[in-house]
Amino acid sequence: MRHAHFLGGSYDLCFKVLVGPALFFAVMLGTSGVLTASEPPAGFPERLFTDHFDREEADPAIEQPGQNWGTNSRSRAQGVKQVFLRDGAMFIKMADVADHGVSVTQDVAFDDVVIRLRFKLGEGDDLGINIADMQEKSVHAGHICMPRIRLGGLELRDLKTGRMRLDVRERSKAKTLTDEDKRLIAAKETRIPLDLTADAWHDLEIRIVGDTMTVSIDGTTAGSFSSPGIDHPTKSRIRLAVNREAWVDDIEIFGKAS
Repeated sequence: MRHAHFLGGSYDLCFKVLVGPALFFAVMLGTSGVLTASEPPAGFPERLFTDHFDREEADPAIEQPGQNWGTNSRSRAQGVKQVFLRDGAMFIKMADVADHGVSVTQDVAFDDVVIRLRFKLGEGDDLGINIADMQEKSVHAGHICMPRIRLGGLELRDLKTGRMRLDVRERSKAKTLTDEDKRLIAAKETRIPLDLTADAWHDLEIRIVGDTMTVSIDGTTAGSFSSPGIDHPTKSRIRLAVNREAWVDDIEIFGKAS
């Protein structure tokens, strides 16, 4: 029996009930002996996706995260394995041969959303929760918005109307950004200092309501940012974005009622 941790407390994981092709309900036995389930946050009753990574790889030599997760290892890391299932969690490590950070993708559609997960970082590591719409052609690769966490700081970015807007990104690649471009990019993101413990598990909640993204870590609000691109109505993919190493577990995504 695996011990599981959630924003609402700690439980001994007893079993899982699979409902439909992509929907888990994790059922836990609390210390009171009463079966309880991880509760949706107020105002977000629809459970869109859950993964507690309680499975094993059939072949440890092959990248097989399961649960419809995708990766960019074939296209950006010459097929070298970068995503591992270990100890009931997902471990992500950028390969030495990779020419881009690791991107671990899950297709799930939402507008306003609450995303909960646990993460663990070492010194120099980072984890981005990139939110995308692959049908949005005004930006590079569908980028809409993203929080990125390091031990020492949190970045909140509106990518849609900022640095990933096609014309801005092209000028950035060509190193021809204008002063106006630089002011635009600066206005579309914010940085907040953090002081997180390395190599320890932390709880993360990302809440998007309208044009505002709020991030809480270990039950405390770490930062909030408002910008028009965050209010993009047809978000359809999350990417776990890692430039060195990161551990992730107990992912839950909640939407408003359909």
